[in-house]
Amino acid sequence: MTILRHYDVQALRSRIPALKAGSAHFDGAGGTQIPDLVIDAIAHALSSPLANRGTVTAGQRNAEAIVVEARRAMADFLGADPAGIVFGRSTTQLVFDFARTVSDGWKPGDEVVVTRLDHEANIRPWVTAAARTGALVRWADFDPVTGELTPDHVRAAVSERTRLVAVTAASNLIGTRPDVPRIAEVAHAAGALVFVDAAHYSAHAGVDVEALGADFAVCSAYKFLGPHVGVLAARPDLLRGLRPDKLLAAIDDVPERFELGILPYGVLAGLRATVEFFAGLGTLREGTRRDRLLSGMAAVEGHEDALRARLEGGLAVLDGVIVHSRAARRAPTLLLTVAGHDARDVSDFLAARGVDAGHGSFYAVEASRRLGLGDHGGLRVSLAPYSSADDVDRLLEGLSDYLHLTR
Repeated sequence: MTILRHYDVQALRSRIPALKAGSAHFDGAGGTQIPDLVIDAIAHALSSPLANRGTVTAGQRNAEAIVVEARRAMADFLGADPAGIVFGRSTTQLVFDFARTVSDGWKPGDEVVVTRLDHEANIRPWVTAAARTGALVRWADFDPVTGELTPDHVRAAVSERTRLVAVTAASNLIGTRPDVPRIAEVAHAAGALVFVDAAHYSAHAGVDVEALGADFAVCSAYKFLGPHVGVLAARPDLLRGLRPDKLLAAIDDVPERFELGILPYGVLAGLRATVEFFAGLGTLREGTRRDRLLSGMAAVEGHEDALRARLEGGLAVLDGVIVHSRAARRAPTLLLTVAGHDARDVSDFLAARGVDAGHGSFYAVEASRRLGLGDHGGLRVSLAPYSSADDVDRLLEGLSDYLHLTR
């Protein structure tokens, strides 16, 4: 397995087969393209003997090794304990599952705090759990002008009755990166748990669940060059205190008690390869995998931030283009609207030119409404580790041509 040992976007792009089709991808927030070594790892796992996990047959041993190594890899990726790594079909599925379990002891008078900045996946499961238990939902607002969600916004919603605060580490719609550690301090001071949606954040910056103050953190690998699988990280002792619904004969150990049925071995083999890929993107050649991952993610963040600055500079001179991503700290994801034009028309125009940027609210309905964009949202432009300066220039040229032709 050959891993890139320094950040070189052209070398990185050469490892992603889908990019050979020629499109400029600005849809990373909705899912990224996959490196060849991840594809190869999946194929290798599925072409080798496999069985239910065990230690006797070759198939059992292969399955066991794949799961164990995938847990270790994601523990390194998230700065967590392997015994606290839970796999699921998606972030949405994991939040719904844990919302049911975590809220099992809630009662009327208890409260849960959700934010208007979040993706529906970290709102609706908690709203549903509150409705089932009689708990009250309290909303933390954000500033629609600046896009900022501050600890004070959350403090205004928290009380001594708050059982849990659900908050995003980065908005999938406008990129805002709230000060989650300080928000966690507010929640913990009230005796509440903190559930962090790191799905968008984990694609653009190194994650440390302890530093975030997260009791639970979730992400989806397809956001960061991996296969479709959701991952949750939590302290093992916290997981041991939770009793999810499960089959009588299913393993009751942590973290397995939260994983229903047989895990997707091929996908988990690809997940480990994805982590190894990121560990090779930085300048650090030695040290632990966690150290190399942080170096790789720092390189990705620097590359994407430079491209974001190039993109924002180009957008600033386009008449009629409004950028709704304005927070001081944000992921490289911009929400745009064009005065007098439907975002769908702009998206379709760009797609015809091989520039992929989606339109809508992208399940961040509350955020879109708070911005005054209703349920329709806007044009979302999201950078990824393989985005290039040429991609950015193609997007800017496409937007300029659209404005000229529709003037």
